[in-house]
Amino acid sequence: MASGRLLATVTCTAPVNIAVIKYWGKRDEELILPINSSLSVTLHQDQLKTTTTAAISKDFTEDRVWLNGREEDVGQPRLQACLREIRRLARKRRSTVDGDSLPLSLSYKVHVASVNNFPTAAGLASSAAGYACLAYTLARVYGVEDDLSEVARRGSGSACRSLYGGFVEWQMGEQADGKDSIARQVAPELHWPQLRILVLVVSAEKKLTGSTVGMQTSVETSPLLKFRAESVVPARMREMLSCIQARDFQGFAELTMKDSNQFHATCLDTFPPISYLNDISRKIMQLVHHFNTYHRQTKVAYTFDAGPNAVIFTLEDTVAEFVAAVRHSFPPETNGDKFLKGLQVTPVLLSEELKAALATEPTPGGVQYIIATQVGPGPQILDDPHVHLLGPDGLPKPAA
Repeated sequence: MASGRLLATVTCTAPVNIAVIKYWGKRDEELILPINSSLSVTLHQDQLKTTTTAAISKDFTEDRVWLNGREEDVGQPRLQACLREIRRLARKRRSTVDGDSLPLSLSYKVHVASVNNFPTAAGLASSAAGYACLAYTLARVYGVEDDLSEVARRGSGSACRSLYGGFVEWQMGEQADGKDSIARQVAPELHWPQLRILVLVVSAEKKLTGSTVGMQTSVETSPLLKFRAESVVPARMREMLSCIQARDFQGFAELTMKDSNQFHATCLDTFPPISYLNDISRKIMQLVHHFNTYHRQTKVAYTFDAGPNAVIFTLEDTVAEFVAAVRHSFPPETNGDKFLKGLQVTPVLLSEELKAALATEPTPGGVQYIIATQVGPGPQILDDPHVHLLGPDGLPKPAA
């Protein structure tokens, strides 16, 4: 294996992003080029993040990858595409820079260990955070300084949006080679300090229909998807950008919900139909609309990716009341004290009028827990060697 002679070890973290204008469907499967642009909000890494360590050594005999402590098949096409792309960019850089300043041999194999601090493959954008972190970490190990949109995108389309903090647009691009299909930050993380995000974890189980297969079927069979990409999304992107710039919560919230609803409508319009939502997801939607109707304004918005978990957007002054509404509608069965994770929220009592307005029969245990978070920064490099996930031998450190 390795004899402690690691040439370079780098550890980085990367965030989850949640799309408010959804990406669904590719025009090129291999390059992962989308049929429409999308826009996302980067969540704070204090609550949700992937941590990745990459190490290279002349003693390694093969590339190896571990995810959440388990070794993965390094031959996965998307993993291979990321490694290939990074090494291509590193070679290109080496050919234009004096070789002495790039001492790392591109022929050396790499070991990668990655952990998520949230459920994987449950519709919480784990692959986006994971591949963004992989691209960012490999780039640091191999001395690549190019735009990493293409590298991250080859792993998971929406991963390119996790390369930036704040509010991020992934431009669909028009070129066949995808060089113009890149992510860019449209507003920094501190642009809207009052914005809060609540992740309502309904099910942490792996979803039945993966996003990749779901998208392919939708592109092939859903006329609504084609209409959405060509006729609806371009105007929505413009409108969403302007709501974010103006910090117009009502506009932002309503557009977020409409776009989520339309994305799931295209899944139902797919043949055979795909359903990522379950009964609890629909009850959360109902709860949000009843809450907003009671207040006579849109104070809370939901969005759902390819999974049953809800992501709620609201403003700081509404968080406590809405958390109380969720707790009332989905009373925790056993974990009352651990029901809320992340940012601290002061408990409040709901008024009897609001309880009546919510008009839902409580569903105990319907929501397993809530993660309270806010808008956060892009990938970070961790300088402390103690946080490396790989030991001096290039193998994962035993779990603490």
